[in-house]
Amino acid sequence: MDSTMLIVIGVVLILGLIYVAIYNSLIAKRNQVKNAFAGMDVQLKKRYDLIPNLVAAVGEYVEHERETLTKLTELRARAMSPNASNEEKLQIAGETQRMLGGIMVAVENYPNLKANENFLDLQRSLNEVEEQIAAARRFYNSAVMDLNNSILMFPSNIVAEIMGLKEEKMFEIIEQERQNVDVKDLFNR
Repeated sequence: MDSTMLIVIGVVLILGLIYVAIYNSLIAKRNQVKNAFAGMDVQLKKRYDLIPNLVAAVGEYVEHERETLTKLTELRARAMSPNASNEEKLQIAGETQRMLGGIMVAVENYPNLKANENFLDLQRSLNEVEEQIAAARRFYNSAVMDLNNSILMFPSNIVAEIMGLKEEKMFEIIEQERQNVDVKDLFNR
């Protein structure tokens, strides 16, 4: 074999090894995103499992909030549906968070409910789950950013294109949560 043939074989071998390394890296990152979403999904399920108890506890006291409670129950049913896509689950999670926030604000007008031990336990559990959801969201968004960067950056973008990988959607907060809090309103209660 002449030296030109050895060089060509060496270059092909090196390119092949680079391709395999990038391919494996992209697979690992895609699996990390799936794992992160599954972790977030587990935390969201915990939240959805608390909702019937919360609705029952609040429903006894808050009759005119019935529409909110009904909507929250409907969101839970949609989220628990096996047909819901990941994108739908993310959208439902945002709506659920907004609805739960509305209930917690409405509870302020019901001193008997605020003093109810069962409700206080549910509220503590819900706060704990919300913190776990926030941590899972951060992990998910970090995994998505890592994958998306690899999909967009050279040379891994070439392998990603061959694999048919597309950018994943990050979890974003709902527009209402981006608004500034009116602190003055909080002190007027």
